[in-house]
Amino acid sequence: MSGPLVECVPNFSEGVDAGRVEAIVAAMNVAGVHLLDWSMDADHNRSVVTIAGEPAAVVEAAVRGAGKAVELIDLTRQQGVHPRIGAADVIPFVPVRGIKLEQCVLLARQAGLEIWRRFGVPVYFYEAAASRPDRVNLENVRSGQFEGLRDAIEHEPSRRPDLGGPALHPTGGACAVGARKFLVAYNIYFESSDVAMVRAMAREIRAASGGLKGVKAMGALAHGRAQLSLNITDFEATPLSQVHRKVATLAARHKAVLAESELIGLVPEAACERESEWMRQLVEFDEQTKILERRLAHPLAWPGS
Repeated sequence: MSGPLVECVPNFSEGVDAGRVEAIVAAMNVAGVHLLDWSMDADHNRSVVTIAGEPAAVVEAAVRGAGKAVELIDLTRQQGVHPRIGAADVIPFVPVRGIKLEQCVLLARQAGLEIWRRFGVPVYFYEAAASRPDRVNLENVRSGQFEGLRDAIEHEPSRRPDLGGPALHPTGGACAVGARKFLVAYNIYFESSDVAMVRAMAREIRAASGGLKGVKAMGALAHGRAQLSLNITDFEATPLSQVHRKVATLAARHKAVLAESELIGLVPEAACERESEWMRQLVEFDEQTKILERRLAHPLAWPGS
């Protein structure tokens, strides 16, 4: 792949029905776009897809994926642990090569406009693409989730979408479209089912509560165990080894035992720390398939192709 390269990591509010997720992924098959990774999480009822390619083609692929998600996912019948406001919940654009974050902001704006025009799904812009300071953080945008946001916009003008609406799509909700740097999605499991414990840990570790810079965290029950779900939005400022040490300290305080951990999606080579404890505890980690730069050289086949 030569020329400017942008990554996009859409998150969809479906993690149970493999047929639906495959159809959404297949809809994103656009010339000039490569499929790098996709995964389903039944406990969170969520799927994450990673694509990369030429900027305009990636925008088109993301928009098509959003449209298929709205067609197949009805939020009034969908439930999951993970906060969500839309069938196509979040669509972030990430600079990889030959493109700046500011240019990804323009891609996000283009994608948001097409999502509204084609499918009638209103859009919120977040992170670097945010048009208002209170919408930089995705947590603020998703406050109350689909149900709470749907009700809030009726009497709170400040909660209305940046584009389209003001009412949400009746079954597809809204879509948060953004531009950001690389994000590492990292889950840690414990030999416990104590959700209150991991939620307490999440409060201590997340940046919004005065914890580690660039770290978002939530606690949940997944696969029958307590899970600390972490998004590291700036691994240069806060390496994953630092995050792991903090979690280990908190676990000792709670007399909890760390089990294995996992990465959702891809991780850049620069974020890897080969001799670190966090990498030793990863399960099903294959450098050829989980490191961004290596997957770029050998992308996946599109479903149905």
